[in-house]
Amino acid sequence: MSEVQESGAEARWRRWRAVADLYHAYFTGLIQSVVTRRGTADAAEFVFRVFRRQQQERFLPGLEKLGLNHLPPAVAAAQYHYLSNWIGGVSVEYMYESDRKAWIRYPPPRWIWRGTAICGIPSEVSRAMLRGWHSNNGVSLGNPNLGFVCTKQSVDGQDGLEGYYCEYDHPIDVDQRLVFARHLEAPMFDPATAPALPVESWPKPRLEKAYRNYAMEYVRTAAPVMVQLFGPEDGGHLLHLTGKLIGMQYFDEIAQGLSASRGAARSYAAFLCALFEAQDDVVGTDEAGGVFEIRQQTWRLMANVSDYLPACARVLHGLLEGLAAGCGRHIPVSMRAGPGGTPPFVWSVG
Repeated sequence: MSEVQESGAEARWRRWRAVADLYHAYFTGLIQSVVTRRGTADAAEFVFRVFRRQQQERFLPGLEKLGLNHLPPAVAAAQYHYLSNWIGGVSVEYMYESDRKAWIRYPPPRWIWRGTAICGIPSEVSRAMLRGWHSNNGVSLGNPNLGFVCTKQSVDGQDGLEGYYCEYDHPIDVDQRLVFARHLEAPMFDPATAPALPVESWPKPRLEKAYRNYAMEYVRTAAPVMVQLFGPEDGGHLLHLTGKLIGMQYFDEIAQGLSASRGAARSYAAFLCALFEAQDDVVGTDEAGGVFEIRQQTWRLMANVSDYLPACARVLHGLLEGLAAGCGRHIPVSMRAGPGGTPPFVWSVG
């Protein structure tokens, strides 16, 4: 790769990472919005449904993609969590104990509870994540003996989230698929013995795109769950409000990755085009009388979501309003959607 090609690739990867940071923050903020505005029980149910949906959609295809489906069930499940989370930029560790017992550990700082967010996450919400995903891997593998034993939770003040997959000698009941053993502690992590991705099939460009897609996938899953669980009015309101708050807070950080800056409507229109293109969306722009019209032909985030509802578009509307407020004062943003709240979206700026 020439120096010019390398410079272009690095710039593209920075844009992808800016998109990942935006949707990462949005997903964390969305959970906090439910905790603070609807309470712990609703937040736990929301998180359970998001992670169960992700598990059902991603786990088995992910095992095959990562080349893990030949391994013993406990080892395959733990290695899946290690490699898939490592690709997404999550701090994660894996420790093999036997073919029937393998550990996974998420040391601090926790990816999902970004920054100070961890202080606002109840224990029940963290447990819901484990119920949604970790406890169901045995079911997906067709192995009724496989369960997950959680030994620590970082939201409880312990030094990480950790536990192990255990293949018992007998089938286990539903309430035994996730159990807690706080008196146990994971072995020390040795990076030299951890699984690694084959470089030839996971080159740098693929890893960078996967890093971006990892964060986007959580929002892709969460938006329809939010609308189905709380309805288009209440659920849509939380999607929009969270987007606006996150957009305002993160404009400067995202703009830096996109080589953009604060300013008036023209600056913001350029920022939006860069953001959409970094998401792999197709856009076009017109200007008339100081008003910029941006035609977003695709919305990759929600492409091919079978249960998409119009209120899901409030994710994007909220984010773009918040980002506009971060860019400069009094930058109006309005949206026209296609039939059923789907693209093409037409954004008027200014």
